[in-house]
Amino acid sequence: MPKKRSGGGLSPTQQAAKFLGVSVLAGAVLAGIALPAVGALGLAAKGSVESFDELPANMKTPPLSQRTTILDADGGQIATVYSRDRTVVPLKDVSPYMQKAIVAIEDSRFYQHGAVDLKGVLRALNKNAQTGGVSEGASTLTQQYVKNVFVEEAGDDPTKVAQATQQTIGRKIRELKYAIQVEEELGKKKILENYLNITFFGQQAYGVEAAAQRYFSKSAKDLNVQEAALLAGIVQSPSRYDPVNDEAEATKRRNTVLQRMAAVGDISRAQAADAMKAPLGLKVSKPKNGCITAVKGAGFFCDYVREVFLTDPVFGKTKEKRAKIWNQGGLTIRTTMDPQSQNAAQRSIKDHVYKSDEVATAASIVQPGTGKILAMGQSRPYGFKKNETQINLSVDQSMGGGMGYQPGSTFKPIVAAAALEDGMPANKVYSSPYQMAYPSPVSACDDKRWVNDPNNPAKLQNENSSEVGPYDMREATAKSVNTYYVQMISDIGICPVTTMAKKMGVVRADGDKMPQVPSIALGTQEMSPLTMANAYATFASRGMHCTPVAIESVSRRVGDKTTSLEVPKSTCSRAMSENTADTINALLKGVVEDGTGKKAGLGSRPSAGKTGTTDERYAAWFVGYTPNMAGAVWVGDPAHKRKMVGITIGGRSYGKVFGGEVPGPIWGDMMSGALEGKPVENFNSVHIPDSKPRDRGDGDGDGGRDDGGNGDNGGDGGDGFIGGLVGGNNGGGGDEPAPSFSIPEGFIRGQSNGGGNGNGGRFG
Repeated sequence: MPKKRSGGGLSPTQQAAKFLGVSVLAGAVLAGIALPAVGALGLAAKGSVESFDELPANMKTPPLSQRTTILDADGGQIATVYSRDRTVVPLKDVSPYMQKAIVAIEDSRFYQHGAVDLKGVLRALNKNAQTGGVSEGASTLTQQYVKNVFVEEAGDDPTKVAQATQQTIGRKIRELKYAIQVEEELGKKKILENYLNITFFGQQAYGVEAAAQRYFSKSAKDLNVQEAALLAGIVQSPSRYDPVNDEAEATKRRNTVLQRMAAVGDISRAQAADAMKAPLGLKVSKPKNGCITAVKGAGFFCDYVREVFLTDPVFGKTKEKRAKIWNQGGLTIRTTMDPQSQNAAQRSIKDHVYKSDEVATAASIVQPGTGKILAMGQSRPYGFKKNETQINLSVDQSMGGGMGYQPGSTFKPIVAAAALEDGMPANKVYSSPYQMAYPSPVSACDDKRWVNDPNNPAKLQNENSSEVGPYDMREATAKSVNTYYVQMISDIGICPVTTMAKKMGVVRADGDKMPQVPSIALGTQEMSPLTMANAYATFASRGMHCTPVAIESVSRRVGDKTTSLEVPKSTCSRAMSENTADTINALLKGVVEDGTGKKAGLGSRPSAGKTGTTDERYAAWFVGYTPNMAGAVWVGDPAHKRKMVGITIGGRSYGKVFGGEVPGPIWGDMMSGALEGKPVENFNSVHIPDSKPRDRGDGDGDGGRDDGGNGDNGGDGGDGFIGGLVGGNNGGGGDEPAPSFSIPEGFIRGQSNGGGNGNGGRFG
C-alpha cells in the first residue's frame, strides 16, 4: 500500500507514480501484452476505475455541433444560429502555420509517438515531483482530442461536462484506451484535423475556422505565423489567454508558442523574432448568433423557421430528437422568403408605422397555390430593447406569436363563400335594416341551435341611420354592411361557415375552437395575419387551399458528409368550387375599386381585398390579393388596450383609424414593391347579375339598392363591435366607419385580456 500524507492524500510523487502506471499499462497494451486491470500500482481502487477490458471497444463520436445557416429563396443569408459556433473544415483548408503551431505547443512529438508519449510522461513525472504539484501534463494531442469528444458528447449538460473533465484515474484509463483506438483507426493527419475542429478557442468559437473568423475576420487557411501562434496559445486556457480581454498575457503566450516553433524547427529563429515584434493584429468579429442577427428585418421569419423545425414531426418523432438535431446544427436551411417581397414589406412598414408608436403593425405575404410564405415583418423589431419584442405578431401562439386579433369585416368573405357553396345566388338581397336583433334560432353544428335571449336580445346596427337596405351581396360586401351578413349567416346556419373557415385554414390564434355563434360573421374570433393572408390566397388560387410552408430544403453536414433532410410539404385541397372563388374575387374587386379599400388599390394591376376595423378600434386590417400574391396587414395594440382614436401613427395624426385608412396604404405599398417586375395576371371573370331594383323601404328583403352607403362598417362593417357589429362610413361611399353601439356582456368571445368569453345567446 502506498504511504499517505498526514493530510490523508497521496504525495505528489505517489500521484505521479499512479499516472506513470496508467501510461505503462497503455504502453503494454500497445505492445500486445495482456496485463490485469488491477495491478500493484493501485490503478483500480474499488469503485474508482472500470476494468480496462470491460470498456466498450469503440468510442462513440457524436457529430460536432456546428452553426446553422438560414437562407432566403435566392440563396442569400438571412441569419446564422448555433449552440456552438463551429464550421468544420478539412486539414487542407487550415494554414500550415496553424498546424505546426498547435503541434509545437501542445505535443511536439506528435508524429513520433503512439497514443501515449512515455518520454513525455517521464518528463512530466520528474517536473511535477520537483515542484510538489502538477505543473506539467503529459496528455498527447490524441488524448486531448478524446477528452474533447467526451465534452462534446456531454453537450450543454453541466453534470455530464463535469464528468467528462473530472481528474480521476477512471476517466484517464478510458481516455487512454480510446486514444489507442483512434491512433489505429484514423492516423495522425485525421487526428490533427479532428482536434483543430473540436477544440475551444474562447470567445464562443469552437474549432479553428470559427476562431480565425472571430479574432482576425479571416479564414483558417489564411492565418499567418503570428496569428496561428496566438490561436494555438489560447487552447491551454481560453480565459487566461483571451487576447480581447488581456492583450499582454495573450502576447506573452503567443511569443512562447513562436519560440517553441523555432525550437522544434518549424520556423527559423529570425522568423520567430520578427513575428514576436509584430502586434497582435486583431480584427475581432463579434459573435453573431440567432435570429436577432437576421438581415432584411427577417428576425421573425427566422424565428418562425426555428419553430417549424422544432415542432414538425418530419424532423424527428419527438421534440427531444428535433431539438438535438437543431442544437447539433450543421444545417443549411433554404427558406421560401422572397427577398424582394420581404424588403417591400419592411420598407412599407417603416414608412407608415414607427417602432416607437403606441400601436404596432404586422404583415405577411403568401403565394397562392403553393402556400409559400414570401414575407413576414412587423414594426417592432426582433430584440430585447425598448420598443422591441420577441413575440411574432404575424403568427399563431403555438408558433411564437400572441393571442391574435379580431379580423373584423375581413372575415365576411368567408361567410359569403360558405353561402355561395350552399347554393345562394351572388345577387341575393336582404333587407339589411339599420338596426335589428340577431335572428333566432340559428342552426349550428351537431344539430344544435343558437337562440337569442328573449329577455335581453342581442342587437346590432349599421353605422348610421342612412344605411338601410335592401342590399345585394355586391353592394353589401363593398360597403361591409353588418346586418346583411348577419342575415346571411342566420339564413345558411353557422356550421357551413365554420366548416368553410376550417377548409381555408382559418383557426383561432390561441388554438381554441371557433364557437358556434352568429357573431362570427362579423370577425369576432382572434386570428393572426399569416392565417388571414393564407386564407385569402385560397380565393386567389380559385378555391385551392394550400397549407403555409416556410422551408424549401434542408441539408445537414456531419463530418465530411452532407445529406438532405425531408422537409414539410404544403398540402393542397379544394376548399370551394372555382366558380365560388371567382365570384368572391369579383365581389372583393369592388371593395378596392369603389368600396372601403380604395386607398389600397394597385392601379392597373387587378387586385381584390377587404378592410376590417374592430370593436373600439383596437385593431384595423386590410387583407387582399392578386392572382399571384396574397397579403394581410394588421395595425393595433397587441395588448388590446390602446384604442386607435385620437392617435399618431407614423408621424401622422388620426381622429379615428379605419381598415382602409392605415392598413390599406401599408398593404398597397407593400404589394406594389413585392410585385414590381412580376407578370400582371388577371382574375377569371365571372358575371354577377344585378339584383332587381325595388322600392327601398318595403323591408322585405327584396328592395333595391342603397345609393348612399358607407365604407368600412362596424369597425369596418363587421369590424365594428368585436369585429364589427357596426356599420361603415357616413353615407355616400365614404371611407371612415366608426363603430358605435353596445351589446350584452358575454355575447361574443372577445380578446383574452379585453373581451368577454361567452359564446353568445344560448343553445336550444
